Amino acid sequence: MEDPSNSKLNFLKNTQIIILGLCIAGATIGASIIFSKGFLSVTKFMREQITVTGSAQKDIKSDYAVWTGSFSRREIDMAAAFKKLGEDLAKAKQYLAGQGVGEKEIIVQQIETETLYKKNEKGNNTNDIEGYRLKQTVELRSSDVDKIARISREATGLINEGIEFYSGNPEYFYTKLDELKVEMLAKATENAKLRAENMVKATGNKIGFMRSARMGVFQITPVNSTEIADWGMNDTSSLEKKVTAVVNASFSIE
Repeated sequence: MEDPSNSKLNFLKNTQIIILGLCIAGATIGASIIFSKGFLSVTKFMREQITVTGSAQKDIKSDYAVWTGSFSRREIDMAAAFKKLGEDLAKAKQYLAGQGVGEKEIIVQQIETETLYKKNEKGNNTNDIEGYRLKQTVELRSSDVDKIARISREATGLINEGIEFYSGNPEYFYTKLDELKVEMLAKATENAKLRAENMVKATGNKIGFMRSARMGVFQITPVNSTEIADWGMNDTSSLEKKVTAVVNASFSIE
């Protein structure tokens, strides 16, 4: 006959096993519910978003300029051409000094020499030397951009002094471009956020955190230009410029 104490002990063990099983089942179900809710929240977070393009523009003035001017002499004798070219250089330097250009702002480049040959009846060069053409270029680099702009327009006045002078187009730069990019990208991002807010307002929702942001093209163009390029532009031909920054941003929707 079975001991009553053993029966009672077995009953307690079985009861504990059943309770433990129920607890495990309950915990599993609860974890599944929590996981499902979390998964649904993540799915909702991943799906409910809006992507917009923001932009910002600003007019700037170049703060650094580079200009080149050149002059040449053509003579039968190279020594004579070299001497006259030296005289032209002295006149050019004197003219530039009169325009307020400092000695350190002037870069005198190496003389270029070209041998000129006589032509035959077919227009081809022969071995007979007809003369020499010597050319020299002076370059100005200055933060006084207005002065450079004026000199580039007026330097051809050296022609009146017997100099065969050619004035090139100045190049204008903006030296604080890195700081400007940070400023413009911040403004473009603000514009993207404003556009996103206006787009979701009609649905009664609000935008949440910014999910991602990617810089688009950065354009530097003349002020009145409408030209754009997919790879961006960096105009150096104009003193007054327009800077345009573009940002592609995604925001979550609450």
